[in-house]
Amino acid sequence: MASYEGGLVPPTGRFAIVASKFNIEIVERLVAGAKDALLKKKVAEDAIDLAWVPGAFELPLVAQKLAASKRYLAVICLGAVIRGDTDHYDYVCKAAADGILQAGLTTGIPILFGVLTCETDEQANDRAGGKAGNKGADVASAAIEMVTLLQQLP
Repeated sequence: MASYEGGLVPPTGRFAIVASKFNIEIVERLVAGAKDALLKKKVAEDAIDLAWVPGAFELPLVAQKLAASKRYLAVICLGAVIRGDTDHYDYVCKAAADGILQAGLTTGIPILFGVLTCETDEQANDRAGGKAGNKGADVASAAIEMVTLLQQLP
């Protein structure tokens, strides 16, 4: 039986980060965490591109366009959606998740979901460098792992 598993040895190539400007104070910390994780894994700083979009709803389109360009090994999507008083939260979260998934399946390029979907500001802050770590860093590591896994598959 063949067994495949991705690793954290950085592959040669470029990575893209697509980040939402909505809740920017949280997203900037996710971006910093992702960038730091890539740099710690020996991805060159000039091999990381960053694109800002208005909100989480807009992440999938830009991620798909970047992935389809074939310039990137992986695209990391970062955002923060915090529940408010209306159903808007549910629609944005579902659209972002479904769109990011579809973009990855369509392009065949790993497109990682690093969108915090939180009930409170406190939960978001905890996940953007607080007591729950930095999910931007976690997603960047997962991007490297996915790239190395896909490179092994027949």
